[in-house]
Amino acid sequence: MSVAEAYEGAEALQNASTLKSEERRESRTFLGLSMPAVIVILIVVFLPVLWLSSLSFFNAAGELSSENYARIFNSKLYLRTFVVTFQISIAVTVICVLLGYPLCYWLTRMSDRNAAILMVFVLVPFWTSVLVRTYAWLVLLQRNGIINESMMSMGIIDEPLQLAHNLTGSIIGMVHIMLPFLVLPLYATMRSVDTDLVRAAVGLGSSPREAFWRVFFPMSLPGLFAGIVLVLILSLGFFVTPALLGGGRVQMLAQRIESTITVYSNWGAASALGVVLLLLALVMIWLMNRVFGLDKLFMR
Repeated sequence: MSVAEAYEGAEALQNASTLKSEERRESRTFLGLSMPAVIVILIVVFLPVLWLSSLSFFNAAGELSSENYARIFNSKLYLRTFVVTFQISIAVTVICVLLGYPLCYWLTRMSDRNAAILMVFVLVPFWTSVLVRTYAWLVLLQRNGIINESMMSMGIIDEPLQLAHNLTGSIIGMVHIMLPFLVLPLYATMRSVDTDLVRAAVGLGSSPREAFWRVFFPMSLPGLFAGIVLVLILSLGFFVTPALLGGGRVQMLAQRIESTITVYSNWGAASALGVVLLLLALVMIWLMNRVFGLDKLFMR
């Protein structure tokens, strides 16, 4: 080995060592900058969750027990509540996808100015209280409400439909509230898709439908799955809308937790319900990641 080669090798090792040192220092700097936010998250989010989780392992007498979890899996009432919660959440998510995807695609075909104007109407629900919107739907969907009276006056139906105080009313109200949570991330992703790729596929012989499904749709999946996760997780913990539009006939898990605390003052049982719901939500996200590869989609 010549002197020049030895000198170059030593210089390369020194540069590598310097880069590693800079990388470690940069990591420590980022860690130091993020520590205040991490501490706030630990205090505001994780500590209350851990405290409630610990309560779930104590019975009404204050003794360490698995009674609260055994009651969940042995009680048909609790199991029915879980089934209804997931049924409504999945139904709301599917309807939001069926309504939101065509809407976002239609908006991306417009000019920026027209799309921005129409997006205002999508954002309007965020400016109104959930409680106000729910009561508005209660007025619209009741037996003598605007919807039933309009359909009867047009001869579509002969007698009023039962649209409120049931599962149908709860789903309608929740879809109205949850739809923007799917539209916003999906629209942002669709706007970033290069439409020249779709036109290139058509120019190379693909039909417009084939170009959409093989080029545009796969590139919109990150926004679609982000919206699905948002809508599904938020729907699992919904309280106000099913409580009012369900009329007491629809019991989701948040309502069951509220009644367990206010009526029975059983914090242990309510905490166990919350822990099981949290675990089920995490399992669903994990399964979606395994099936659809969400981590790979979001890293594109």
